[in-house]
Amino acid sequence: MNLATVDIGTNTTLLLVAGVLPDGSLQLVEERAEITRLGRGIGAGGTLGDEGISRTLAALREYAAVARRHQAKIAAIGTEALRRAPNAAAFLEPAAEILGAPIEVIDGAREAALTFRAVADAFPSALAGALTVVDIGGGSTEIVIAAGGEVVFNVSLPLGSVRLTERFISHDPPRPEEISALTAAVDAALAEVPFPAPSATPAILVGVAGTVTSLAAMAEALVSYDSARVHGYRLSREALDEQIARLRVGTQAARERIVGLDPRRADVILAGALILQQIAAAAGTAEVRVSDRGIRWGLMHELAEAAQKPSAQGVA
Repeated sequence: MNLATVDIGTNTTLLLVAGVLPDGSLQLVEERAEITRLGRGIGAGGTLGDEGISRTLAALREYAAVARRHQAKIAAIGTEALRRAPNAAAFLEPAAEILGAPIEVIDGAREAALTFRAVADAFPSALAGALTVVDIGGGSTEIVIAAGGEVVFNVSLPLGSVRLTERFISHDPPRPEEISALTAAVDAALAEVPFPAPSATPAILVGVAGTVTSLAAMAEALVSYDSARVHGYRLSREALDEQIARLRVGTQAARERIVGLDPRRADVILAGALILQQIAAAAGTAEVRVSDRGIRWGLMHELAEAAQKPSAQGVA
């Protein structure tokens, strides 16, 4: 049985098609990712623009064709841009018609839970001690803190690469005062997050989504994206600082030429990197473990588990 999950984010729209094996495990069939910018303007009222809607619907048409080719049932979720948009229906109605399934617009708590589920399945050994999971999106950032595999805190913060770029950055390259204002806003939002206290066994920080995977690809100077090299990569604080140092002095044109960075992310990558830098500093971790398996994977695991229940009951 094949299933397809679609994650419609503020900046990126992603597809995962996977086969559910008899034992409930997943076998990757196909993945797609398109930067569609549905949430462009999220920092100024959140209204969805015609161009973002058109780009995202075009991606969904392609994804629906992929799912049909693999005979996969589709489940789709929408995040911060669709939570905020006063005109969300202008997108949701045609999107549901294209996919043949409604889009579940999830709240921040469910988004955090799906992110944690994906990380727990990807890095089970990380569950033994203190674990912090961070999902930096275009419109929001989810933080989940767990101890011994149990979630003790989760929050969705209004920090995103697109949102903060639109709010704080208006010069190319950014001015020092713009960067200072952006990082101050991030620090203020993080002030109430109870990151694990330092101990003999350092807490693990896992970063999810396009900002984090892009920084890993940049650190490794990957000419083409390679999931096998990015997923599980350990991005040191020093390497992160090095990437930010060149991003903050470069122009938009210079950032577009950075090896490992999709040029379509060049305008918002600095804001996302600064969010990660401030989180790593607040968490007191020496590195970020990179995951390219976000909420689409968490939803896939959830659906696969649900699909197994009828057969398990039938056996009983």
